[in-house]
Amino acid sequence: MSTLFQPYTLRSLTIPNRAWMAPMCQYSADADGPLLGAPNDWHLVHLGARAVGGAGLILVEATAVSSEGRITPTDLGLWNDEQLDAFKRVTRLLEAKGAVPGIQISHAGRKGSTTAPWDGSKPVSEDEGGWQTVGPSPLPARDGLLVPREMTKEEIKGVVADFAKTAQRARDAGFKVVEIHGAHGYLVGSFLSPHSNQRTDEYGGSYENRTRFALEVVDAVRAAWPEELPLFFRISATDWLEENPEDPREGWTADDTVRFAKDLLAHGVDLLDVSTGGNASKAVIPVGPGYQVPYAAKVREETDLPVGAVGMITDARQAEEILVGGQADAVLIGRELLRDPYWINSAAAELGDEPRRPVQYARAY
Repeated sequence: MSTLFQPYTLRSLTIPNRAWMAPMCQYSADADGPLLGAPNDWHLVHLGARAVGGAGLILVEATAVSSEGRITPTDLGLWNDEQLDAFKRVTRLLEAKGAVPGIQISHAGRKGSTTAPWDGSKPVSEDEGGWQTVGPSPLPARDGLLVPREMTKEEIKGVVADFAKTAQRARDAGFKVVEIHGAHGYLVGSFLSPHSNQRTDEYGGSYENRTRFALEVVDAVRAAWPEELPLFFRISATDWLEENPEDPREGWTADDTVRFAKDLLAHGVDLLDVSTGGNASKAVIPVGPGYQVPYAAKVREETDLPVGAVGMITDARQAEEILVGGQADAVLIGRELLRDPYWINSAAAELGDEPRRPVQYARAY
């Protein structure tokens, strides 16, 4: 058996392989009405197809912990019981088709209240159904976006509580993995980086202060989430500002990520999902095949925290080499699964393993 298709166990949970579906926003939930933010038929078919296609773990897209935590008005949310009930249909299907259901929980922070990408990711005013965005400091995520309100300490405590409540609802909805979204310049990640966090209180300034909010979220979620089930954290391992003359302000670095990974492990996180970027709009990112994998490898080499690698992993042998070479413990496949829902089953066949194909499709093979 290839390494890619060996089972992987975290706490009491065994995931059937190490080829997982990365969380990818669909911006397709209802924007109003009683099922605002709830998954609908699109999500069921979209996610179910990837379960049929062989994914060992499916991480549902960034799901807001409050209505103000959405990126767009059509984001998924899990802050009420109507949404919880709708998610049960999703988790039942994923498990029935052999995949472990996971969910990424998130607060968009200063990157919220925008239109979907195909509508230009433009700001949505409160008159148009948008909302006042918040962040660690009153700095917009990029030119043209809304200026966030600097969060008060009471608001920070409220968001921590929202993450815990959403984790409880995720448990009740049938999810087996929960991932805290601390990447790409959304709220948790924006507190980590000095590029976006210019506070002068105990939530800004030093490394210890800038990581305080994230660790409070981790502690609250870990307390609400079953002890026997794993907790993931997604991080942007670098802001890509180390050598960027376009934006000389200090940013979050790979060395910060290694240091923080050790803190996360001590606070009960079981795997670090390693991405990069998204917090500094003028960052120059050298995108190419596997361009983020070295950051996962650095964390794996320098800490005891398991890691997942993501970012332009598009070939079965490329994915296998990442694992065999010790660069990651699992790979998360993103856009390749948008192009081909059955890519993971095809990878299994290419590597000489047994694809997890439904009996209804047997005649095709």
